[in-house]
Amino acid sequence: MDNNSIADNFSLLSKLMDIHGENSFKAKSFASAAFTIEKLPTQLKETSRDDIFRIKGIGESTGKSILEMLDTNSFTLLENYLNITPPGIMEIMKIKGLGPKKIATIWKELEVESMGELLYACNENRLLLLKGFGEKTQDNVRQNIEFYLSNRNRFLFAEVEEIAHTLEKQLQQLLAPAPVALTGAFRRQEVIIDELELVIATTPDILRQQLAALPGFTLTDSQGHNLVWKYNDKLNVVTHACEKEDFYSLLFSTTGSATFMDKFNAAGGASHIKNALSEEAIFSGAGIAFIPPCLREGLNEIELARQQQLPQLITRADIKGIVHSHSQWSDGVDTLEEMAIAARDQGFEYLVLSDHSRSAFYANGLSIERVIAQQEQIDELNKQLAPFRIFKSIEADILNDGSLDYPDEILARFDLVIASVHSNLKMTEEKAMARLLKAIENPYTTILGHMTGRLLLSRNGYPVNHKTIIDACAEHGVAIELNAHPRRLDIDWTWIPYALEKKVLISIDPDAHSIQGYRDIYYGTLAAQKGGVTKANNLSSFSVDMLDVYLQERKKQKNILL
Repeated sequence: MDNNSIADNFSLLSKLMDIHGENSFKAKSFASAAFTIEKLPTQLKETSRDDIFRIKGIGESTGKSILEMLDTNSFTLLENYLNITPPGIMEIMKIKGLGPKKIATIWKELEVESMGELLYACNENRLLLLKGFGEKTQDNVRQNIEFYLSNRNRFLFAEVEEIAHTLEKQLQQLLAPAPVALTGAFRRQEVIIDELELVIATTPDILRQQLAALPGFTLTDSQGHNLVWKYNDKLNVVTHACEKEDFYSLLFSTTGSATFMDKFNAAGGASHIKNALSEEAIFSGAGIAFIPPCLREGLNEIELARQQQLPQLITRADIKGIVHSHSQWSDGVDTLEEMAIAARDQGFEYLVLSDHSRSAFYANGLSIERVIAQQEQIDELNKQLAPFRIFKSIEADILNDGSLDYPDEILARFDLVIASVHSNLKMTEEKAMARLLKAIENPYTTILGHMTGRLLLSRNGYPVNHKTIIDACAEHGVAIELNAHPRRLDIDWTWIPYALEKKVLISIDPDAHSIQGYRDIYYGTLAAQKGGVTKANNLSSFSVDMLDVYLQERKKQKNILL
């Protein structure tokens, strides 16, 4: 069992103890241990037993629990609480805005034990009868439940990617020599996946026989040549059966969005689809350059392809540096030196270190004194690691009034500033826009971080007028982050074409809180491809020298002097 699993178990146990009204000191001890374990630089399973009990924040009880999980891969105390907690209460724990104390009140006083009952109680204003609940709280709970229910059985691309490729390979081997290929939303690199689709050149009867025998597959629906399966009781998988000569025709037709197919057919492409030998042949026959699957959304890609003006899409290899990362100076897992060396060893030319600013107290944000101390360490590391370079940055909180989190004389010390909203996210569009626009106008803001604050399938983010924000970034020379964390991918790719039209730089940034977080650049690149980003209009594709010149010139234009 790894550290994350152990920390998750302790965190869940702490919440369940609170819900059941147990001693708050004991509950907090497990929550504190969870926080400690998440920040450990090494795995507990690789730590000696005696050293585990010497870790600050690990006591006798939590230490013994760690050993139990390491030795047995189970946790008896947690299992006991799970056994006495209704399954519906476990699901309600996923609803944002409801802490353990409020859940306990709802359960004990309203006898609500399921999500449906809770939604009904909200609609009947029953929560208003409870101490500590007001109309605003009830409305938030109702909205969060409705959002949660609307997103069940939906997945992030990153959550199903490995499953998708494994299934494709498994079916290719099982059904050989019949061709098998992923299609649909997954092939278009959509950020949210409702189902996996595969085109298979065989009969529906063969698929029924072969897939039904595989572990995890349950047939749930049949629509002619299309079979719908439930995989491992949660993920929908659709298989499109066809004759071998129709394989590429069906692959093409099921890959493009409905809007794309309508536009392609209207452009005279319909007659070139049937019995095609390849997708390339379909495009060639229609007099249109090959359009990568990720772009087949029905925007303006057909017109661009007809004019041979499709962009040369950015690739993972085009990313030259890590922009936006957090070290142990704030809430990162790894030390600054470890982050830098790992970036260098992975072939990157630079690291933009952007720990949290001082208002982010929950993330150990940097006081002014700690900013100066960190920058002194960066100077020393840059001497040691040259020509690799660490750029001095900060993820500065955009405060309620739109100002940044430090006085100008401190902001001027940074090579670049990423301005982001982290607090008071429940804003009206008017408030959000005023806050963001003031931050964009600040001459020290280099990059606007995760524009809407969204968390895919969890939080919608605050409402903004994207065009107005993009126009302001264009006017003030501010780049827009494409936060590459697969749960953010913010700015939404659908707004990237407008940003590129306005000559705004995109910056594909991993927002890495560990060395492992660098890998998220891959998901940011996939989203950027959908938006038509090239290496020329992505800030993190600049070489170290290009970025240095860009930042120096920008400071001159803004009259920023240290």
